[in-house]
Amino acid sequence: MTVASYKQLTQDISSNLMPLRKSVPGVMAGFNDMGKAAIADGALDAKTKELIALAVGVAARCEGCIGFHTKALARLGATTAEVHEALGVAIYMGGGPVAMYAASAVQAFEEFKPATA
Repeated sequence: MTVASYKQLTQDISSNLMPLRKSVPGVMAGFNDMGKAAIADGALDAKTKELIALAVGVAARCEGCIGFHTKALARLGATTAEVHEALGVAIYMGGGPVAMYAASAVQAFEEFKPATA
């Protein structure tokens, strides 16, 4: 469960998915398109949708999901308070095991968010 670097984890996963992008391009393009459609602004904005995705990734105990969604949240300007509240909902829904992964999500978001003055 402990990841030394979420930046490295997301880079490694992206590299390791390259063979699948070549061998099953339709599947991978379809997954990518589905992700873009799911996160696109609508009744909920992209940041809110990424907060939901992070909470689901934490509840599913998916380290890669934690990495990619915290990276997106940092890019979208999420605050620490927003991330922590989403993690609070995930903990409420999943209990103790999810709390352990929520701690990982805190680490990941800290890695990706821009440095503050």
